[in-house]
Amino acid sequence: MTSEELLKRVRRIEIKTRRLSRNIFAGEYHSQFKGRGMAFSEVREYQPGDDVRSIDWNVTARLNKPYIKVFEEERELTVMLLVDVSGSRNFGTLNQMKRDMMAEVAATLAFSTIANNDKVGVIFFSDKIEKFIPAKKGKTHVLRIIRELLSFEPTSSGTDLAQALQYFANAQKRHCTAFLISDFIGVNAFEQPLMIASNRHDMNIIQIYDWREKELPNVGLVQFHDAETGQDIWVDTSLRSIRRQYTEAWERNQYVVEQIFTRTGVRKVSVRTDEDYVKALMHLFRK
Repeated sequence: MTSEELLKRVRRIEIKTRRLSRNIFAGEYHSQFKGRGMAFSEVREYQPGDDVRSIDWNVTARLNKPYIKVFEEERELTVMLLVDVSGSRNFGTLNQMKRDMMAEVAATLAFSTIANNDKVGVIFFSDKIEKFIPAKKGKTHVLRIIRELLSFEPTSSGTDLAQALQYFANAQKRHCTAFLISDFIGVNAFEQPLMIASNRHDMNIIQIYDWREKELPNVGLVQFHDAETGQDIWVDTSLRSIRRQYTEAWERNQYVVEQIFTRTGVRKVSVRTDEDYVKALMHLFRK
């Protein structure tokens, strides 16, 4: 992709996602994610009727008068996007590739974040941490994130969700809202790291998939290429038993990951590449 082509794509995504975040998501985002915690504001002298549990005993002892801690709702939020850049994202059979939808979804969330004067950061991961962009505010920062979403090429093609979640939990000490965007294909054991991350942060899952990943068409003998391992295999799709095994393999994988999401209590939506992700994000926000 040339610099000119990249700039055009960035501009198209900016126009579309800014409109969505401004007109559709701003209210939902603000009501669902803002003001969830309490932050220390000040210490003031105790007044009759104040909650005695708020007394700051250190200040009280030092000044020999009762003082209390005053808290206010946290209004500034940090949003972290964990984006899967493994080889399996380079697939799509209808409207667009999975990587393109992932970029649009992440861009919409990023613009929704800065529209509410919050900070947003990104972790790109494959079977290792490919890139970390610390959370910041501002349009310039979001445009940089979009350029990376469109043009970034990982050095590895595998997937390691556990490592990505562990890195996120270690890198982000303060409570934040996180969106894990992946197709969840070929994933490893990630339940424990997800449980730890969800205990510390507000975790949300967005699964992007293509309908041909769950349903194999009858098109005769076809060579399949595994984008993550690099292996090639010939498959006779005219055999009904093969097509059934293909669907069953998808359903087994889905069952495993769905059970993990249920046990860890995280919110999750799935979006197909030929579907409207706006409805899915609205549904996620309202969960």
